[in-house]
Amino acid sequence: MANNAMHPVGTPLGANNNTNFGTDGVRGKAGTELTPALALQLGYWSSHVLPRQGPVLLGKDSRQSGDMITAALTAGLTAAGREVLLVDLCPTPAIPYLIKQTGAAGGFMVSASHNPPEDNGIKIFDEQGKKIDSAKQIFIESKITGEEASKHVQPTLRSFGKSYQRHELIKDYQESLLNSVAGKSLNGVSIVLDLCWGSATACGAEVFAALGADIKVLHGEPNGAKINVKCGSTQLDPLRKAVFECKAEMGFAFDGDADRMLAIDEKGRVIDGDHVLYLWGSTLKDRGELPNNKLITTVMSNLGFERDWKAKGGLLERTPVGDQNVYAAMMETGAALGGEQSGHILSAAHGLCGDGLLTALQVATICHEQNLTLAEWRDQSFTGFPQKLVNVSLSSSGSQKNWKDCEPIHQAVMKAETSMGKNGRVLLRPSGTEPLLRVMVEAKDQRDVDSWTSHLAQLVEDHLDAA
Repeated sequence: MANNAMHPVGTPLGANNNTNFGTDGVRGKAGTELTPALALQLGYWSSHVLPRQGPVLLGKDSRQSGDMITAALTAGLTAAGREVLLVDLCPTPAIPYLIKQTGAAGGFMVSASHNPPEDNGIKIFDEQGKKIDSAKQIFIESKITGEEASKHVQPTLRSFGKSYQRHELIKDYQESLLNSVAGKSLNGVSIVLDLCWGSATACGAEVFAALGADIKVLHGEPNGAKINVKCGSTQLDPLRKAVFECKAEMGFAFDGDADRMLAIDEKGRVIDGDHVLYLWGSTLKDRGELPNNKLITTVMSNLGFERDWKAKGGLLERTPVGDQNVYAAMMETGAALGGEQSGHILSAAHGLCGDGLLTALQVATICHEQNLTLAEWRDQSFTGFPQKLVNVSLSSSGSQKNWKDCEPIHQAVMKAETSMGKNGRVLLRPSGTEPLLRVMVEAKDQRDVDSWTSHLAQLVEDHLDAA
């Protein structure tokens, strides 16, 4: 995957623009890194890697910069002669679903997912509803940052497309969510939904209400100034408090673009992506609907999850972080279920697209169908190892890339792994969406987790360019 910074053709943005394709599209500070000029160029050149036939869909979350960026993308796409259908506020998974439903040539989602309100991003999907591959990303970057860009070569415009408001398409996506649990209900189930002021507000409450759930909604209006701020899947305290106060059976929290979900049970415990994979996977395994009893997950998943799943006769394959890597492994192996600890779950029976609302519906209806509370279902899950993740902010992307060359860090990691043996592990990795180095330690003994996490994080701050 290309890592060069992306500067729009003919627009001197300066050397401080660090926006590039990461693990989940293009992401950066809106207006300074992710500028209208850059979005226009992305729209124009992305059009060249999509099929010529069919419209292009464009959705967004609630961020205040969303209108600016969607307008610029629309300008670039129509400059390339494309017809643009503006879906407006919607969850990210609505775009790949609607691409397949409408026969579109591709689609864009303007969102920075779980990032703070001042950030924004652009996710690009191909005609199959998949995020574009690295070859297409490299082509786009070459047009924006390559030799043509350095010469300020401008594209020749010969014909122009049109854009159309098509927000009613969200109803088709909403219907697909209900169809995913066809014949099931949530009559009388008390559920709290934290919609994060973001994309989930487009239809989240309506879907659960349609199934008969007794719902309480937190942060239920689109608000781009508050998206992800002390709420949603990145901050579960408000959800936990509401579950206790309402004496609810379960609560679900979504991130800004609603492609991931974390849950809280009536005891206040977190149900993360590992728990969902283990429990939903166990249900599919018992039904004979899990090929080779295999689950796909990432290097971040809990060691206790892996050991308990294998102990019950299952197979588990790990990939690098990122839903694209999980998707690729599922396609290669024919696995039916995979995902990330962060709550990004992919189901082959439901389009292989991470969808927080769909995952929440599956969890809730499975519990109701089996006459279990979420707490009772979680009690059937694995025994997790203590795990701690510390994010160390870095002032430059170069520091993210060069951490492996730092001998004191390398030696400390080796010492930690030797000390913990088979009962623990260390994982250091740069974030694909933010200027961070993530330090994760996992072990049977909480004291090992705390001491090694603190030590390694301090070394990163001391020896790298910490912000």
